[in-house]
Amino acid sequence: MTDSDLTRRRALRLGGAAVGAVLGLGTGACSSSHRHAPDAHKAPGAELCVLNPSVTQGPYHLADAPFRRDVTEGKEGVPLTVRLTVRDEPHACALLKDAAVEIWQCDAWGYHSGFPAVHPGGTAPAESHASGTAPTTYLRGFQTTGADGVVEFVTIFPGWYTGRAPHLHVKVHTGGKKTAGTYKGGRVNWTGQLFFPDGDADAVYAKAPYTQHTGTRTRLAHDPVYRGGGARDGLMTVTGDAETGLVATLTVGIDPTRENTGAGGAPTSSLPSSASTDGTPPPDSAASASRTPTSALTPRSPGPSAPAVPRTP
Repeated sequence: MTDSDLTRRRALRLGGAAVGAVLGLGTGACSSSHRHAPDAHKAPGAELCVLNPSVTQGPYHLADAPFRRDVTEGKEGVPLTVRLTVRDEPHACALLKDAAVEIWQCDAWGYHSGFPAVHPGGTAPAESHASGTAPTTYLRGFQTTGADGVVEFVTIFPGWYTGRAPHLHVKVHTGGKKTAGTYKGGRVNWTGQLFFPDGDADAVYAKAPYTQHTGTRTRLAHDPVYRGGGARDGLMTVTGDAETGLVATLTVGIDPTRENTGAGGAPTSSLPSSASTDGTPPPDSAASASRTPTSALTPRSPGPSAPAVPRTP
């Protein structure tokens, strides 16, 4: 056995921070402390400390999402628990307490809260709400990490829309505080998108209510935002099944001294051309900023025969 073999084995025993040091890695996702079932669909590199670049936030971010663990608001779909561990990468990937993690996503048919006029493409019913569902806040929320660096959200597996593989959006904030039920101030340290293995999406989309949305779905390999780097690029480790519910986990490393809002953070070469002219938001783009709810938009009537509006992040 060579000296380099011994060094690598010793680093692996010491954990993710040591691996990052040996491999010379920078800002990134550190090794997860969670252990998963043997049949888990593991993202490549999920147990290593790897680079975790920010990407575009897309045009469907809304400010002032509420603080809560359960973001479903009555939206139907396969139950999904999202468990993220946040680490301070510049400081030996230490677990980061009091970081505010924000998520947002589309519903089972591909609609985002606040944007009911943006049809997801394919053949989908018009957006609808269960009793108690707020049209501008469903499937959005904040949680703050504890001493273990972990936040956990209860949600549903996201649907799809034209041009994108299923995904969730995420921001990690530090330096602000909980105010009036949301998070204010501080800075955004990381803007990411979280992805799922195609096999898990296939199983979910074979079930109601997802089956009511038909059309050509983008696979992970053809998504214009996912860069193919496994956990480094937001591919989560998924356990469970579509019958009883799924758990998706990822560990991300951030630099609390830096800011990245997601504007200009994604490759643009494969993004669709600019907005439609009917008052709907433009397709997702690298320069997308937080937008106002649907009251500021010109409505149209999506339905089974409505044309798709090209959307990306």
